[in-house]
Amino acid sequence: MKAFKAYDIRGIYGKEFNRDDVYRMGFFMPQLLDTQKILIGRDIRNSSEEIYAALVNGITHAGADVYTLGLATTPQVYWTTARYNFTASVQITASHNAREYNGMKISGPNAKPIGYDNGLSKLEELVEKGTVNPTQAKGNIYDFNTSDDYLAFLKQYAKPHQDLKLAVDCSNGMAGLYIKEFLGDKPLYLNENPDGNFPGHDPNPLVAENVSELKKAVVDHHCDLGIIFDGDADRVMFVDETGEFISPDLMIALMGHYFKDEANKTVIQDIRTSKAVGEYLSQWGFNMHTWRVGRAYAAIKLKEIDGLFGGELAGHYYFRDFYYSDSGIMAMLILLQVIQQFAHKGYKVSEIISRIQKYESSGEINFKIEQKKEAMEAVKDHFMKNGEPAAFFDFDGYRLEYPQWWFNIRPSNTEPYLRLIVEAENKELLAEKTRRIEQLIRQFN
Repeated sequence: MKAFKAYDIRGIYGKEFNRDDVYRMGFFMPQLLDTQKILIGRDIRNSSEEIYAALVNGITHAGADVYTLGLATTPQVYWTTARYNFTASVQITASHNAREYNGMKISGPNAKPIGYDNGLSKLEELVEKGTVNPTQAKGNIYDFNTSDDYLAFLKQYAKPHQDLKLAVDCSNGMAGLYIKEFLGDKPLYLNENPDGNFPGHDPNPLVAENVSELKKAVVDHHCDLGIIFDGDADRVMFVDETGEFISPDLMIALMGHYFKDEANKTVIQDIRTSKAVGEYLSQWGFNMHTWRVGRAYAAIKLKEIDGLFGGELAGHYYFRDFYYSDSGIMAMLILLQVIQQFAHKGYKVSEIISRIQKYESSGEINFKIEQKKEAMEAVKDHFMKNGEPAAFFDFDGYRLEYPQWWFNIRPSNTEPYLRLIVEAENKELLAEKTRRIEQLIRQFN
């Protein structure tokens, strides 16, 4: 079934999965997750209520109970799962995808991600081949609103930021549920109200056109910082006072100022992260652990290595104290503390980032090709033959590091693309290496 992905279930609702599929997913979840109660939250998408109803029917017809959060951010579902000792939860969301999409993010005990490698493949098999025999005694449905406790937890990280003029784009997504609880009425808000039609723009801040409104607002209103969330508020990204988008991996480095006095110095980064991040954090003795892209891998690895925090190029930030899960609002609150401290010293956000960013980057370049594996091997073999790399990673595609440059080439786990990032010490070297890799890849078009 097309909707089953590496990290979650996601697709165009009514085309790649439908209400009957959702009912079967719900029916087999208690068996798959070995539980008799499942926590459920949902986002504002137009199809979320219908999916919720079908999912609840399936779960309760299997004899298990449902505890419903109602409308919620995805991080709220993670936090509630772990805080209240649920052994299973589901957030109904398609995260950053356009309005016609929907899906589910499934978690196990302690909010452990359930991906294709550790459960979704079995669920897919059950949905396609399993027999549905509803129990005579249906499960119950309970309201389980944890908003007050959840907000109280996050407010520990909310400190005064009166020196900062902020513009905040909620992308008509779930961040709008709670954002004023932390920032009040003072910021300039864009697309604040949750709306399943996403009238402002698609809720994906990694697409440049979706950030254009925020960039313009920051410049026109002389803001110190722009903040933008994705659709389910598990990701957050930033724009500096000049309207320049800040590469999200660089914010991992900036978080070091907040965590620098912690005894635990282990930080996780994904395979696409700039070398500048580890170099910046080294001043406090942080140890960088490079790992695969996606919460299904990052959250599990952070717990496995007892890491303190970490992040990804896509704007996910993970915290030990958030049950090793990601939270866009928690990341924002921590970074606002750091930026406020710099503001007291007279530093603008662009000046802070310039301290971190040492290298030129291609950004993520996408190639829509069928022969992903063959293209990756050709690129790797070409550079291996022309010099042994200083470092080599062979998960999530390949990352080859050389003294003056590096690249990562990897297949997307959620879209039909081969993705490339190149970073170098100067623009000329970046252009040369990027051009050569593109030539190698295009042989497979």
